[in-house]
Parts: sequence; structure tokens; C-alpha cells
Amino acid sequence: MRSMNRFWELGRFAMSAIWLLVVAVWNLPQSSSAADKLRIGYGAPTATMAPLWIAQEGAIFARNGLDVEVLYLESALVQRALIAGEIQFGEMTGALLSPPRLQGADVVMVLGFVDRLLFRLVARSEIKAAADLKGKRIGTSRYGAAIDRAARLLLPRLGVNPDKDVIFIQIGSEATLLPALLGKVVDATLLQPPRYKKAVEAGMNVLANLEEMNVPFQHTGLVTTQRFVGKNPDIARRVVKSFVDGIHLMRTNSQVAKKAINRHMRLNNDHELEETYQLLKRVALSKPYPTIEGIKTILNDLSDQIPAAKTADPKEFVDTRFLEELDKSGYIDRLYR
Repeated sequence: MRSMNRFWELGRFAMSAIWLLVVAVWNLPQSSSAADKLRIGYGAPTATMAPLWIAQEGAIFARNGLDVEVLYLESALVQRALIAGEIQFGEMTGALLSPPRLQGADVVMVLGFVDRLLFRLVARSEIKAAADLKGKRIGTSRYGAAIDRAARLLLPRLGVNPDKDVIFIQIGSEATLLPALLGKVVDATLLQPPRYKKAVEAGMNVLANLEEMNVPFQHTGLVTTQRFVGKNPDIARRVVKSFVDGIHLMRTNSQVAKKAINRHMRLNNDHELEETYQLLKRVALSKPYPTIEGIKTILNDLSDQIPAAKTADPKEFVDTRFLEELDKSGYIDRLYR
């Protein structure tokens, strides 16, 4: 009888050990070989793109079972790569999302990081007022991109007709537009903080501040395709969670956030880096729902060029199901307690 009791005790011990081992293995972080691989592109080295960099820097994608390759695809290239299936997600503005969606592409925004325009209209020193822009050259990134759309929204508010009074010249990203302005290749352009301050330091004039105007506009967000979400809902869910976690990390760990920002923006000094970080903290949404009013602004702007924009429902341009799941579960609120 004693030997039988000893046998059962050993059996219970063995089963307990096996169970503990199973639990330990289940809780181990997934290795990169087991993670789901995907590519995420971004269109410009600006602060509004930083949620992607920070999630990568903080190893958040890996923690959520994702092996993410981050690709810099300047301006509209990220849009084209997404539609072609060469990347699975792309950081872009509502201005790049909307035209292909109106023309039949199945692109959709799942997260919206910034819900307003941050640009300043900066002009050469001899240009003192918006009226002086008539006949002048306005530097833009790519026709239809955020800078271009923002300029066309702003200029009529200043009494300038963007189609008749000025000449738009495609230059490239903000990093290229600034030297184009300083080198007198263009007479004015739109720049975000902190880059516009370099222009001011060089004697340029700020003619308008779009951030103060508070025009609803879907700035940078995370875009994918409906076909990808339909085939890979679990991956899409984990990508959305990773970005929500990344925004929280940005707000709570300035060291990681600044390292990620500087790696991609290559800022000149600590003051500029701190200013960029504080801008991101101020404008990035903790619950990054795309702004329906901001998409409506873009559709109104497009209505003269694309007739379908006149009757389009801005709600069809977003898919917030995964963000809503996180939000309704209380997960996001718990992050900030």
C-alpha cells in the first residue's frame, strides 16, 4: 500500500511538472521564425509617421507575433505598393487614400494617428503677405499628396486661387522642400514643425498656420486593403494592437521614442529632437480613430476632379472594427491607468 501511494505521488508530481512546462512554453515570446511576416511602408520622414518607427524600435511587433519589415517609399509610392500587394500596410494620409478608393481600389484606413493639418505656409523674405504669392512658385511634394491638398485648401482661405494665381512645382518630401525654398528654387512651400523653424531662422516669413485654423483633415493613418483584412483578420488585429501599444510607448518612454524618431528623421540636435517628440505627444491620438469629418474635407476638395467624391460616404473609407474591439474591451483605458 505504501509503494502504491508513493507511485501516485510521483504521478501527480510528474503531471504537475508537465503542466508547468506547458504553461511556460505557451507564455514564451514567439520566435521570429514563427512570427507572421509582413511589410509596412511609410511615405515621408516626418513626425506623423513615427508610430510605425516606435513600434519597431520598441520590439512591439515581435511581441505580438509579427515580423515586420519597415520600408520608406516616398510619397505616393507607398500608395501604389499597397494597391499592388507589395506591402500589406502603409502609413499615408487621407489625401492619398481617397482617390484610389473613389476609383475602385479596396484600400481602407484602420487607424488615424493625427486628425488635423500641422503645416505652416512659409515664403521667401520679400513675400510679406498671401497676396504677394500671385504669380509665384509653390513647392509641393507630389500632386494629390498631403502637402498639395493642404495648399489647395489653404490658399483660397487667403484669397489666392490655387489653379490660376500660383504655379505648383513638384519637388519631393519636406526634407527636399526646405532646401528648395532656401535655394530659391521655389518661392513658398508648406512645412511642418520643427522644419519650418529652420526656414524662419534663415529669414523666411510664415504667412499662415494651418494648425491654428483647425481644419478637419485626416492626416497620417494606417491603411491596408479589404482583401488583406478579409484573408488575415488575426494579423490585422495584431497590427492594430501593435500601433496602439506603440503610441502608449511613445507617451511613456521618451528614450525609445526619441531614438526611433532620430533614426529615421536624422535631426541635427537635441533641442530639435525634443521639439519633434513633444509635437508627436501633442497631436498623436491615444485612441487613433480616423476622423470622418477629416475624410469629408478631402472628398469635398476632390469633388471637382473625381465626380464620385460628391456622393461618396466617408464612413466607407475606414474600417475600425479591430480598434473598436480593443477600445470596448477596456484595453486602451487600462494602458493609461
